[in-house]
Amino acid sequence: MCLAARRGPARPGAARFPTFTMIFYPMLARWLGLDIPTTGVFLGATIHDVAQVVGAGYGMSQEVGDTATLVKLMRVAALVPVILFAVTYTRATGKSGDGPRPPLLPWFVIAFAVLVAINSTGWLPPSAAKAGSDLSTWFLVASMAGIGMKTQLRELVTVGLKPVVLMVGETVFLAALVLALLHWAL
Repeated sequence: MCLAARRGPARPGAARFPTFTMIFYPMLARWLGLDIPTTGVFLGATIHDVAQVVGAGYGMSQEVGDTATLVKLMRVAALVPVILFAVTYTRATGKSGDGPRPPLLPWFVIAFAVLVAINSTGWLPPSAAKAGSDLSTWFLVASMAGIGMKTQLRELVTVGLKPVVLMVGETVFLAALVLALLHWAL
């Protein structure tokens, strides 16, 4: 069973904010005059969902999309040690609660790591890598369409003000932090 299924139903409106950032952040990047690589890093480092990163990045250009997707996938890959640490720590301290213990790593994390490893070896025929890339593009298009189909702005009203303020605050903080780091590092 995946982690999302154990957490229960998502809060209404919780997945809606990344859709807003997918539309707003490219405009913000243009307004700030960010160059192509910096825009890609900004989008990949600040937008929460992979599908929205891909949509925002490739909506601007191939180069921005490539950079944004790479940065986002590096963020996803960095979750592997974080998840391992969190699960190991929770199990060691006995704070995992009652019920069945979650797997050490969720299946999608293992699948991601295996696919990255296989593709990184160079053993995969180029035709298979291209087919996988094409298939992933269609899956991303389908996921973007699905997100659009379930997005209803009126649901934001039902969650109350505190979660919306928290989402906005966290999003603004992350954007400001990444912009400051990009300014300082470049």
